[in-house]
Amino acid sequence: MISEAMTPLPFRALPYDDGGAGLPYPSKIIAVHLNFESRAAERGRRPEQPSYFLKPVSSLASSGGVVERPAGTELLGFEGEIALVIKETTRRATPEQAWSRVAGVTAANDLGVYDLRYADKGSNLRSKGGDGFTPIGPALIPADRIDPGRLRLRTWVNGEPVQEDDTGALIFDFARLVADLSQLITLEAGDLILTGTPAGASVIMPGDRVEVEVDAPSGPTTGRLLTTVSAGEVPLAGYGAGPKVDDATRADAWGNGAGRAQALRQAQGAPGNEAQGAEGPLTEEVRAALGRVGTATLSSQLRKRGLDNVSIDGVVALRSGERLLGIARTLRMVPLREDLFKSHGGGYNAQKRAVDTLNPGDVLVIEARGEPGTGTIGDILALRAKVRGAAGVVTDGGVRDHDAVAELGLPVYCAGAHPAVLGRRHVPWDVDQTIACGGTTVQPGDVIIGDADGVLVIPPGLVAEVAADAVEQERQETFIAEQVAAGEPVDGLYPMNEAWREKYRQWRP
Repeated sequence: MISEAMTPLPFRALPYDDGGAGLPYPSKIIAVHLNFESRAAERGRRPEQPSYFLKPVSSLASSGGVVERPAGTELLGFEGEIALVIKETTRRATPEQAWSRVAGVTAANDLGVYDLRYADKGSNLRSKGGDGFTPIGPALIPADRIDPGRLRLRTWVNGEPVQEDDTGALIFDFARLVADLSQLITLEAGDLILTGTPAGASVIMPGDRVEVEVDAPSGPTTGRLLTTVSAGEVPLAGYGAGPKVDDATRADAWGNGAGRAQALRQAQGAPGNEAQGAEGPLTEEVRAALGRVGTATLSSQLRKRGLDNVSIDGVVALRSGERLLGIARTLRMVPLREDLFKSHGGGYNAQKRAVDTLNPGDVLVIEARGEPGTGTIGDILALRAKVRGAAGVVTDGGVRDHDAVAELGLPVYCAGAHPAVLGRRHVPWDVDQTIACGGTTVQPGDVIIGDADGVLVIPPGLVAEVAADAVEQERQETFIAEQVAAGEPVDGLYPMNEAWREKYRQWRP
């Protein structure tokens, strides 16, 4: 008679379509801690060697499933990832051999509850090992159909893109991970290796829908891996570690927008001006040039380049004579809906996260849909922005505590003053996404400049040449103004004909 302990395990269907490869159910799931350059920039650290943790196979789920945020917790995080599926028993594979031991790749979502991360001292067992915390699928892309160095990973939350990166930006390539792990651990057919998440991972709420997709350029795709979040009803009992959060944990969970903006600042500054380097588009030379010209001149230079809708309209400085220059960080407000304000308006919300992660030289640009009927920032958060070294704030909504904010000396441009708080008109929604402010589009990494004439948005790749040409334009206008003051007529002088241009060349210092 066969004992209960000897009874074979029941067959378990794979949570993804393996395309007829006949792969077995995995014996283990191994996840990499940090492996995308963008995520390393966001976290402020870059590992010298890969490091890993295990997730139980009971955490696997398929596309279309529902994951429960445990009752009493608030910080369920998503991380879109590429999962490698091992093809055959692998031990001590070299990096040259390793890719041949991979059956293919699929999409994965490395879900975790930050409220419990403290409890297991880095093992992540309870924080990332819960049932349904590793959805994968829906389909496998065979390894022989792709170049592992040219895969794209994308994540959406409620239809909005939140992550996009490619495997050319990995710190440790797939072959290295397989070779490294197989030095000490026998990898078996069907085993999964989650290869790390790019920048943009954040927190999801009950009712949110998360989608992850992996594809190759003009090639195969995994399809979108869909997971919906539900609210748990059974609280964790007192005989185990309970949820524990603080502001530092919340900032970590929601994501370091400052790190992401720095990565964007460097990435967006490169096209057309590769010499900018880590300093970004606002080099000392560019800053000096922009300090000598007004937004009116810059506006005409941008128009010459086909950019006519680059002003943030309807905003004025709190203090007369204010000037503003910095790199954009963004915050989006959506129209008030009471149920959404209940879930997104309190606690460490998007507004507080945006202010708390500002870096020196950042300008916080707030999309408030031109609605001035409530404040979008007040004295406490403005003070926090100043302490963080921010260059200023621009909002097409209202400002609370007008006089107190003005006295801080932080450049602030707004649509007016209003005493009410956010909940009257707005829900703070997300940070460091492309937004609309004052009738124009603003992206993290754009250059923001303001003076008495208004506020402009300058694409970072154009700012150096625009600044140089604006300096030259103002030099010419100084010459023209001197001639007009001396009694010369403007015909032929403004704009200058060739005769006046020759006189200008002789006058030019």
